[in-house]
Amino acid sequence: MNRGRIKQILLITDGCSNHGEDPVAMAAYANEQGITVNVIGVVDEKVIDEAAMREIESIAASGGGVSQTVYTQVLSQTVQMVTRKAMTQTIQGVVNKELQQILGKKVSMEELPPDKRGEVMEVVDELGETMHLEMVIMVDVSASMTPKLPTVKEALLDLSISLNSRIGENEFSVCVFPGKRADVETVIDWTPRLESISSIFSKLSAGGLTPTGPAIREGAALISKKRGSRKDLLDDEGYRYEGGR
Repeated sequence: MNRGRIKQILLITDGCSNHGEDPVAMAAYANEQGITVNVIGVVDEKVIDEAAMREIESIAASGGGVSQTVYTQVLSQTVQMVTRKAMTQTIQGVVNKELQQILGKKVSMEELPPDKRGEVMEVVDELGETMHLEMVIMVDVSASMTPKLPTVKEALLDLSISLNSRIGENEFSVCVFPGKRADVETVIDWTPRLESISSIFSKLSAGGLTPTGPAIREGAALISKKRGSRKDLLDDEGYRYEGGR
């Protein structure tokens, strides 16, 4: 079985985009490239922007991913939960497509007999632990995020520790938006661990506009450039589910 790759953009933001391309359209574009866009909205308990929340949900829906709105103090658990949930969702989607090809009709795991469904879910769980994960983390550093950045740093360190327990390889890249000289700036290039994020966050200066659309576009470009011409999870010839392993 070809283990394949899971490609994700994890967007961490607290407000509405106000510069550059439409982030919902950019998320749809990324999803067309086989990249899932997940969004975590970090909010203050006393100030909830309904328009921002709608945008967060729309970006994730368009990007085929998971969205979650959280208060700053529970950010760490949420980052891990959203990442794991999105990985499972992505794998389930591809397994459903494989089932349709095998059975010759439109079918989902929920429609399988209990014994077969259990067998397929075992495959999904195994792949979640063994597949290669490529994740671009996009962090909003506009002015309103200033007091939240220390918590974001800790949440990403916890995520790295959590994912390093997987059998499969992890590769992360971290970008911030807006950057010092452009809409988006890559602050950590591809790495299997995120420990270096501690030194990066102390040097970040928050402020400026919120170019969420350009951030998603850049995240998709980073994954596409890295992938090159490789076959991966969402290629038409992705992995095959084989019963009776």
